[in-house]
Amino acid sequence: MAEKSKEINNQNAHRGLKLSGEVISDKMDKTIVVNVTRTFRHPLYGKTVRHSKKYKVHDEQNTAKIGDVVEFAECRPLSKTKHMVLNRIITSTK
Repeated sequence: MAEKSKEINNQNAHRGLKLSGEVISDKMDKTIVVNVTRTFRHPLYGKTVRHSKKYKVHDEQNTAKIGDVVEFAECRPLSKTKHMVLNRIITSTK
């Protein structure tokens, strides 16, 4: 995998939540689906628990592809389910 980071200029991104995850779908126009997995210790049993969530992220130039690791941030609602915007591609699959 190429360790290449592409910065994307976004005026829509604000000082909100910033996350990173892996692109699992790029079939929609200007939208990608990103899976964010976080791990934490269970408070009572101490077992490591993995929790994942999918986010729809706005990708204006359709640059992110399946398997890319991307960073995205919160923004104003762009549609019913899309309220995140792509900041940069951390790792590209090409």
